[in-house]
Order: sequence, then structure tokens, then C-alpha cells
Amino acid sequence: MPDLQSSWDFLENSDLISSAAEVEAAIAKVAAEIQAGFNDRYPLVLVVMGGAVVFAGQLLPRLRLPLDLDYIHASRYGAATKGGGIEWRIEPPKDVRGRAVLVLDDILDGGQTMGAIRDRVMALGAKSFACAVLVEKMLPGKKPLAADFVGLRIPDRFVFGCGMDAKGYWRNLPEIRAMREG
Repeated sequence: MPDLQSSWDFLENSDLISSAAEVEAAIAKVAAEIQAGFNDRYPLVLVVMGGAVVFAGQLLPRLRLPLDLDYIHASRYGAATKGGGIEWRIEPPKDVRGRAVLVLDDILDGGQTMGAIRDRVMALGAKSFACAVLVEKMLPGKKPLAADFVGLRIPDRFVFGCGMDAKGYWRNLPEIRAMREG
């Protein structure tokens, strides 16, 4: 069980990456881009649990278009700070067949998780696949896919807040912070 004092110490020893106001502006920008891109479609929106919950909760009310909503749960991190293999807790629903699918996630790191999600959704017969992420981590090299909609581009640091956690801490922050290398 996490310790209360440790969580406060962890927060005190982190760096601000994006303020709450910057996050809010980024979500508004992504919503406008999705609105324009999906105005003539009726998408199935899949929210990646648990990290994308905060992003989706702020983004969805800004979209004035018909959509269906469901969720998936795929992770490479768990409580760790280094990614591993893809763990499917909840797979995409079978009704993706023939649909324009928009996946919402908190972060695009190396792209392996989103690449696996895309592959699974397309294998189930989706008509198209697009993804929106609150943040994209700027990494050297090529990723397996590019996000279609990106709120913020951030440095290559382990970040938390806005749905993302570090060691299980602080998913609920309105800003984005980074762990200090110790």
C-alpha cells in the first residue's frame, strides 16, 4: 500500500512540464481537430483505461458529433516505470467491425501499445483507425505509428498527472509533472 508521506515527497521532488492551463488549451485544440476530422462520421470511440480517463472526461463533452463510446485496457507499464510486453485486460469489442474507430489515450511513448491496439482493432474489421493522445513523448527514432491528434509534445521523461501515474502516484493532478532522475 502506498504511503501518504512518500506520495507528497514524490510530488515535491518533481518538475512541472505543462501547467493545468496548458493542458486545458491542448485538450480544446485536440477537440477542435477531432470535430473537424470526424464531422462526417459516426465513430466508435475507445478509451484506454486507466490513463485516458481524465483526458476522455475533459475531451468528450467538447465534441459535438454523434459517437458510440466503449473502453479497452491494454498496458505495458502496470505500476512499473519501464514498459514490458502488452497486457490485455479488456480487449476491443467485436462491434468495431465496419466502424471508424477513434482511440483516446493519455500518452504516446514509443508507440508499441498504440500499435498493438491499432493492429487488434483492424484485425477485428474496423473500417478505419485513428488515435488521439493528450501527450506525445519526443523520442529519437521512428515509432510504429504517429498519433492523428496530439495535445502536447513533451520531453523524454517519465511524466505523471492528467491520468498518467508514476509508481501509482498522482493520476489526479490537473497538470503534467516529471519524475526527477535520482
